[in-house]
Amino acid sequence: MTKKPLTSHLLVRVLVGIVLGIACGLFFPEPVARLFLTFNGLFSAFLGFLIPLLIVGLVTPAIGDLGRGAGKWLGVTAAIAYASTVLAGLLAFLVARAGYPWLLGGERELDALANPEESALTGFVALEMEPVFGVMTALLLAFCLGVGITLIPGNTLHRSMDDLRGIIMRIVELVIIPLLPLYIFGMFMGLTMNGQILVVVSTFSKVVLVALALSVLLLAAQYVAAGIYVGRNPAVLLKNMLPAYATALGTSSSAATIPVTLRCAEVNGVRPPVAGFVVPLSATIHLAGSTLKIVLFSAAIMTITGTPIDDLAYVGFILMLGITMVAAPGVPGGAIMAAVGLLQGMLGFDETAVALMIATYIAIDSFGTATNVTGDGAIAVVVNKLIGERAVSEAGRTASPEREPADSPLRR
Repeated sequence: MTKKPLTSHLLVRVLVGIVLGIACGLFFPEPVARLFLTFNGLFSAFLGFLIPLLIVGLVTPAIGDLGRGAGKWLGVTAAIAYASTVLAGLLAFLVARAGYPWLLGGERELDALANPEESALTGFVALEMEPVFGVMTALLLAFCLGVGITLIPGNTLHRSMDDLRGIIMRIVELVIIPLLPLYIFGMFMGLTMNGQILVVVSTFSKVVLVALALSVLLLAAQYVAAGIYVGRNPAVLLKNMLPAYATALGTSSSAATIPVTLRCAEVNGVRPPVAGFVVPLSATIHLAGSTLKIVLFSAAIMTITGTPIDDLAYVGFILMLGITMVAAPGVPGGAIMAAVGLLQGMLGFDETAVALMIATYIAIDSFGTATNVTGDGAIAVVVNKLIGERAVSEAGRTASPEREPADSPLRR
């Protein structure tokens, strides 16, 4: 199979869009710029229309899938993955609240990016595309339907939701993802022409460094916790997962990295049946690295635009984000696309803020994916011991003392 050219990769196209947008913003005449801004307005309106459908189409079958098949161990693995994802988000939020007021430069930046939608440079036309229902309605509907699927014996609704998921995924893959670079080009061109680009670049370069440092800290914390629980050296466990980390950096896909993650987990002593269950599941539901980035970048945008941050409301956003990440499409940038609805509905992000989130997230998407995948190895080690301890406990209750030899594996 021939390799796709470099320009086919989303990250490369996004970076090209950013660079060209900044360059063209320096010399484009206003009529040409307004043409691209017209496209941005239409694209943003369509994205707003699609988001509630994306939430229902992805979250509903994802919850339905989690409720079937693997019983209590699926629930245990999902609970560990959710806790890890939420804790990563809370860690990022604490760092942002403590460090952003001085790291991001104070009032000068706040004034420079306040109310970007009030800029005089706009598109030629604006077309309203009202969503079928709101974001919070979509979340509640998806949760109710997903849980309902697990409670009824039939599978007609489940199959219908699977079909809807397929339709939404095709729209994301064939329309949204291919047009994202052009959308980001127009957004950065507009920021350049409005005189805001220097603040954006200087601000988010700092946030990227914070995100990379916190990713390392997060992995260290995950493996220290796992190492303490299983009685293994955390450094050795983490070192054995480095091939999976490197593979995820190159592919930006948790799913594509599953074979390597499986081998690394088995090197760490995870039994093949346990690894075969935990790793593919965690690749879908454990997005701690992605959540960390989304929290850091969203808090940065709220800081530099002077948007008040309600701590309790933001914690609620993180809790909901942990659930929404389960439905993240398996495409580059899929996590941020799944989170757009929450950013708009719970944090009040406008078109410019959403575009900034998408661009900055995708710029370091592979690092978030690598963090997700490597963390899957820690979950596999923990679940491997949990299943082993449970098996030992059940076997001990059924075996008679006189038939259990002193050197039985159950007593080791």
